[in-house]
Amino acid sequence: MVGRGVLLECLEDAGVESILTLGRSPSGLQHPKLRELVQADLFDYSSLEDPLRGLDACFFCLGVSSSGMEEAAYHRMTYDLTMAAAQCLAKVSPQITFCYVSGAGTDRSEQGRTMWARVKGKTENALLRLPFKAAFMFRPGYIQPRKGVRSKTTLYRVFYAILGPLYPLWNFLFPNHVTSTELLGRAMIEVARRGYSQPYLENREINALGRRSSADGR
Repeated sequence: MVGRGVLLECLEDAGVESILTLGRSPSGLQHPKLRELVQADLFDYSSLEDPLRGLDACFFCLGVSSSGMEEAAYHRMTYDLTMAAAQCLAKVSPQITFCYVSGAGTDRSEQGRTMWARVKGKTENALLRLPFKAAFMFRPGYIQPRKGVRSKTTLYRVFYAILGPLYPLWNFLFPNHVTSTELLGRAMIEVARRGYSQPYLENREINALGRRSSADGR
């Protein structure tokens, strides 16, 4: 859901010259500046080094909910999955800016009680140690899908269908805890383009950068 939202913002941004997507299935979108790689095994990048050379930015949006998952399984689908891509990119495109979608409440100490927060914190810390040009950790709170973006998870689609009409109210009452796929995508593009003063971006910074990008006409 987040990846598709970010992709739509990249397609609409005139300053983004070309886009390469990587996923287990095609996006179903067609655009002159869009090229897609379909890879069944996203833990193995041995055949992808050449296509991934010379990139300016990576918007890493893959992830799963921790609901009902044991820590070992969540670790594999969060830390291992992310690092497989990041280590390949650090090798073939060290000049890249790596933008990682983490989450509000992530635990940088890796010692807290909340399992998902520890694993996300471990992932953030490992990314920041890699020799990228820069790496930024995006920590959104509640993310409202926009522009027709839908979650692949049935339960989430029901959840968003119920809460969607209330998004303007949540945004008004809790502006530092609510964002959208649109604002998140714009903020990631803005950071890739201009950088940021710190590697961690909480929901407040995400919204501010997303709105700034929109106001600047992207």
